[in-house]
Amino acid sequence: MRDDGHDRQGTADAAGSSPPDRWLHGTWQVVRADGDALADGLQGPPWLTFDGDGVVFGYAGVNRVRGTWWLAGNALTFGPVVATLMAGPPEAARTERAVLGLLRDGGELERADDVVTLRTAEGRTAELVRTTPRG
Repeated sequence: MRDDGHDRQGTADAAGSSPPDRWLHGTWQVVRADGDALADGLQGPPWLTFDGDGVVFGYAGVNRVRGTWWLAGNALTFGPVVATLMAGPPEAARTERAVLGLLRDGGELERADDVVTLRTAEGRTAELVRTTPRG
């Protein structure tokens, strides 16, 4: 059992079936928020890696982020997320706010091959594109 309260990831549900989340595993570049292209951050474009053990980590535009995630059907939920505390220029900071909003809100996923759109309950959207893992 995990100590973060999110021990559902990767385990069977009450009906005994495994969650169909494997398609989300891997690294995704966050390319759009609310229809607008995101500016590159201080170290390139923002990205998130979804590990099979329920951990998400990545780069938000200025800072590194790490937290937990789980997928139930098409509903993506994030648990607590932490970030480093560096400051950055205005465009990179706007990108980071958009990515951190995604990690705060979660939402419903719509996928088409290697492109995923996340739609929050408030109607905001974010577009993620599968990419190669980053360091």
